[in-house]
Amino acid sequence: MNTKKAKTKVLKSQKMKRVKWKGPYIKNDLLIKINDSELVFKNKIKTMSKNSVILPKLIGLTLQIYNGKTFTVIKIIEEMVGHKLGEFITTRKQFSYKKKTK
Repeated sequence: MNTKKAKTKVLKSQKMKRVKWKGPYIKNDLLIKINDSELVFKNKIKTMSKNSVILPKLIGLTLQIYNGKTFTVIKIIEEMVGHKLGEFITTRKQFSYKKKTK
C-alpha cells in the first residue's frame, strides 16, 4: 500500500509537458500585436494570455499583462525565454497583519 501512495504522489507532482511536434503555445492575438511595429514602438502591447510561452522574438519588449484586476508592465529579458507569461505576474495581494494602535 505504501508504494502505491508514493507512486500517486510522484505522478501528481509531475506536470505534463506539451508535445514537441506542436511547438510552444502562444495566442494568435499576441503574435499579431507583436508583429505590428507601431504597437511595439509605443510599448502598448496588452494581453490577457498568461499561458502563452515567451519566445526569443519577445526579448527586449515591454508587455502589459492582465493579472485579474490591472495590467502589470513587464520587460522581457533573455532568462525568461521558455517560461510562461503568468509566472512573472502576482495575482494575489500580499497579506500583512494590521498593527494595533494603543
